[in-house]
Amino acid sequence: MNPVAPPAAPVKDFLSILDLQTHGLARLLDLATQLKAERRLANNAPTANALRGAHVGMLFEKPSLRTRSTFEIAVRELGGYPLDLPAQFADGSREPLEDVARNLERWIKAIVVRTYAHDKLAIFASSAPMLRVVNALSDQEHPCQALADMMTVREHWGGCHGRTLAYVGDGNNVAASLAHAAPQLGISVHVATPAGYHLPARVIDDATRGATGGARVRTFTDPHEAVVGADAIYTDVWTSMGKEIEAAKRRRLFRPYQVDSALMEMAAPGALFMHCLPAHRGEEVTAEVLESPASVVFDQAENRLHTQKALLLMLLA
Repeated sequence: MNPVAPPAAPVKDFLSILDLQTHGLARLLDLATQLKAERRLANNAPTANALRGAHVGMLFEKPSLRTRSTFEIAVRELGGYPLDLPAQFADGSREPLEDVARNLERWIKAIVVRTYAHDKLAIFASSAPMLRVVNALSDQEHPCQALADMMTVREHWGGCHGRTLAYVGDGNNVAASLAHAAPQLGISVHVATPAGYHLPARVIDDATRGATGGARVRTFTDPHEAVVGADAIYTDVWTSMGKEIEAAKRRRLFRPYQVDSALMEMAAPGALFMHCLPAHRGEEVTAEVLESPASVVFDQAENRLHTQKALLLMLLA
C-alpha cells in the first residue's frame, strides 16, 4: 500500500468536523484505512514512532469505554505517552480552566477532552496557543465518533456519493456531527426527531455549506418517512449523560422512534444499522436489530482507534 501523507491540520484544534480543511475528511479517512492495514505490523509499522517523546493529556469528565481506550491505545501505538488527568481539573473550581490550559501547554503536546460544556473546549483552545485540543465529546458535538462512522460506511459501501443515512432519535451531539460529516462525502442525512428535539438550524446550515455531490440534510418528525429507502439507520440513546432527570419523559416521547425490525424493513435492501454505543436494548433499539447481520456497531467501535490515530498524526506529526 502506498503511504498516505497526513492531511493538512485544522488551524490548531479539532473541536468540530467543521475544523477540517477542504477535503480533509476524505484524506483523513484514507490515512485511517492505511493505519488499520498496518496495525498488524505493530512496532514495525511506519508510524510506530511518529509521536515519539510526545505526551497527550486525557481529561474526561464523563465516563468512557471506547473513547478513552482507543485514544490511549492510539497514542501508545504512535510512540507517544498518554497522561491521565483527574476529572476535577475540568470543572474550574480548583483553578481557572485558563490556568490549567496554560500550565499543560508547557508539558504536553495535545489534550483530549470529554466534557459536558462545549465552552470549556473553547477556553482550552483559546488560552493555550501551543496546545492542540481535541473534542472527545461535548454537549454540542461528537466529531471523533463521526470520523469512525464515516470510515465504517466507506468500508461497507465503497462509494458514498448518492447514499442516504437516516438518524432516528434525539437531535443531539452525535446527530450534529453526523450532519456535519456525511454530506462532505456526498451522503444525504435524514434526521427524525420528536418536536422540540430537532437539530439546531445552525447545524443544518453548516452541513449544507460543506455538502458535495448534491447531498443535503432533511428533518422529519415521522421516523417511518425518514428511513424509506435509506442505506443506513443510525440511532443513539434517548437520554444522554447529564439529562437523567428527563429519562421518564424521554422514554415516553421517543418510544415511537425505536429502531425495530419493522423500521429496518422500510430502509433500502441491505441497509446498515448503526449506533455509537452504549446501547439500551429494548429502548432506542431492539436486541433483534442490534444483534442482526445488518448491525455494524462494533465495526464503528473498532474504527474509533484507526480514525483517532489518523487525527493525532494530522495534528502532531
